[in-house]
Amino acid sequence: MSTQSTESGVGTESGAGTESAATAALRAQVRALMPRAKEDLTALVSMRSVADPRQFPPEECAKAADFLVHAFTDAGLQDMRRVTTPDGTDAVVGHAPGPEGSPTVLLYCHYDVQPPLDDGAWTTPPFELTERDGRWYGRGTADCKGNIAMHLTALRALQAGSGGRGFPVSLKFVAEGSEEQGTGGLERLVPMRPELFAADCLLICDTGNFALGLPTATTSLRGLANVVVTVSTLKGAMHSGMFGGPAPDALAALVRILDSLRDERGATAIKGLAGDGVWDGVAYPVDQFRTDVGALDGVALLGSGSVADELWARPAVTVLGIDCPPVVGSSAAVQAKVRARVSLRVPPGLDADVALRALTDHLTSAAPWSVRVEVEAEGTGQPFRARTDGPAYRALGAAMREAYGTDMVQSGQGGSIPLCNVLAGQFPDAEIALIGVEEPGCLIHAPNESVDPGEIEHMALAEALFLRTYATPR
Repeated sequence: MSTQSTESGVGTESGAGTESAATAALRAQVRALMPRAKEDLTALVSMRSVADPRQFPPEECAKAADFLVHAFTDAGLQDMRRVTTPDGTDAVVGHAPGPEGSPTVLLYCHYDVQPPLDDGAWTTPPFELTERDGRWYGRGTADCKGNIAMHLTALRALQAGSGGRGFPVSLKFVAEGSEEQGTGGLERLVPMRPELFAADCLLICDTGNFALGLPTATTSLRGLANVVVTVSTLKGAMHSGMFGGPAPDALAALVRILDSLRDERGATAIKGLAGDGVWDGVAYPVDQFRTDVGALDGVALLGSGSVADELWARPAVTVLGIDCPPVVGSSAAVQAKVRARVSLRVPPGLDADVALRALTDHLTSAAPWSVRVEVEAEGTGQPFRARTDGPAYRALGAAMREAYGTDMVQSGQGGSIPLCNVLAGQFPDAEIALIGVEEPGCLIHAPNESVDPGEIEHMALAEALFLRTYATPR
């Protein structure tokens, strides 16, 4: 897997000199629109659209929403407007009718962003697009305002190619305003306003390529089961010099319980949950993973399967936090009560509620010395696996191959996007494809987030080619 930057607009990727005149014209149109894409992204990044009024004024989100209304109207969509969702934030929606009998495609993105975190860690201002070493830096340049620029560029290129006569398919557009906060406004809007979302193909543009320049569809998302486990042993903490030894130590008991969640190779080993799943998509080379995760020299990776198996096909448990005395300020005492927050990532094929029960039972049964254990469930989220054998995926694969000059691969993603399961449940016959401009070098959610403009260009071309190809009678 290469992480070397691809040059913007590399060749006629489908085979030098062999692509059709229509594709060459569309490629040239996308390339000519890249300065405007940079202008769009510069404006969007300057809007501090963090959907948390405790951190940034709500007017910043409103400004970004209004920008989308005007920009996508200019790009050819109709009835662009803001719709308030049940969490109080605004989604931006619109549509464009296609030729009679053409399929309908939903274009999704979100305009809210993560807070910039530690401003001191940014080498350039987080809310100011800055170009450096061929990349565009700023909060949201990749996640997810870069995908907004991709959508705009693809639609403008199609409009220019058609002489303003419209799009080859019917389009619906939805931009979420609170995705990063996870407050579920859009998920609750889907069953309330299904007409805004109903489509033959749903392009969820909030992921990206497995590696820079490698066209990728994310087809698998892990689910989630989170708990808080509390261990109690004494009425109160007792002096370790006077009572340590026979006194039941709550912290020592918790350590044993948590240690039981993994086997000797570090693989997740929860009773009742199979841990032998195999990933059948793109491989994740060990050396590349070590680089991406920042593993220290000599420290082993965990598990017995491949990196891709462990990431996308098997349960993965993580201890997120422990409440116990910190080292600084700790006293000589046997602890009476401690707790930990435990997260279990759930692969497709495993029900998150079943996984939650297994995790709860394991934590309870692993308790030593008859200590008291209480497990409180925080919640679950179901995993997602896309259906990839339909006409939309065939068209997407062809478009990606033509745009990049290499076959599209399929990868998983460790995170969860609850909206995908909501949409799949509401529209069981629709094809759902997760794509976008993000790749490992983007450092989404972290300081110094950036995007490679070549990915915006290639993905905009791929999107435009897909909309044109998918419109062809099947």
